[in-house]
Amino acid sequence: MDYYGKRLATCSSDRSVRVFSVPQGSQGEHLLATLSGHDGPVWQICWGHPKFGSILASCSYDAKVIIWKEGAENQWIQAHVFKEHEASVNSIAWAPHEFGLCLACGSSDGTISVLTNKPDGSWDRVKIQQAHPVGVTSVSWAPSASPGSLLGDGRAGLIQKLVSGGCDNTVKVWKFADGHWKMDCFPPLSMHSDWVRDVAWAPNLGLPKNTIASASQDGTVVIWTQGREGDQWQGQLLHDFKSPVWRASWSLTGNILAVADATNSVTLWKEAVDGEWSQVNTIQ
Repeated sequence: MDYYGKRLATCSSDRSVRVFSVPQGSQGEHLLATLSGHDGPVWQICWGHPKFGSILASCSYDAKVIIWKEGAENQWIQAHVFKEHEASVNSIAWAPHEFGLCLACGSSDGTISVLTNKPDGSWDRVKIQQAHPVGVTSVSWAPSASPGSLLGDGRAGLIQKLVSGGCDNTVKVWKFADGHWKMDCFPPLSMHSDWVRDVAWAPNLGLPKNTIASASQDGTVVIWTQGREGDQWQGQLLHDFKSPVWRASWSLTGNILAVADATNSVTLWKEAVDGEWSQVNTIQ
């Protein structure tokens, strides 16, 4: 779904990306555009912030990342094709817009690439080598605002962080400093016994802590929290779903977590004031 909730983009194993209008009132959805350029199944798509125009990114089994830009209405072009990964690119995520047009990409080759659009229109690339040696499955950015703040402190005070999950069963937090990405959690966060399928860093607007959810092939979701910068991350089991968990996604306020598992159901979870999590709804 785009920023305004008016268009929906989908991706498929048929190698295409499609853009649909979202039903409004009595009008049904209809296909607006079909984007072709990948040579394998397309795993994920991601809308950019509208301050940069109409931007979409897609990643595929073909090891490519394509950044699409809309010119005339419903006319999309390939603004940039990144094909320096050596294996499937499994996950992409745009950074908070305060950091500019910046995309993180996680690949089965074990690396994470961070692409940043420069003022001249070209793209700079920084790569995290051997982020997860047997493959990166998921990436997610930290919010631009620090925990407990209602507003960011301005671009100069912002720190770029992201979290990744991998086939090594671990979750890792990364921080950008002095022109390099460095791991910011020691040791890696380890409570899963199988691949980490997804990671999601929660919005923290007004909340006094950092929170990350990790979903795993082992059927569990773990909630990781950090009280303040520099503290150790603490893991808490949300639930054992008894089947692989594919995706986890936070509400805009960061207080409700949606979890999708292999039973074709989506459950919603909310944290109580005592720190315990409870299921509030099921969508099947």
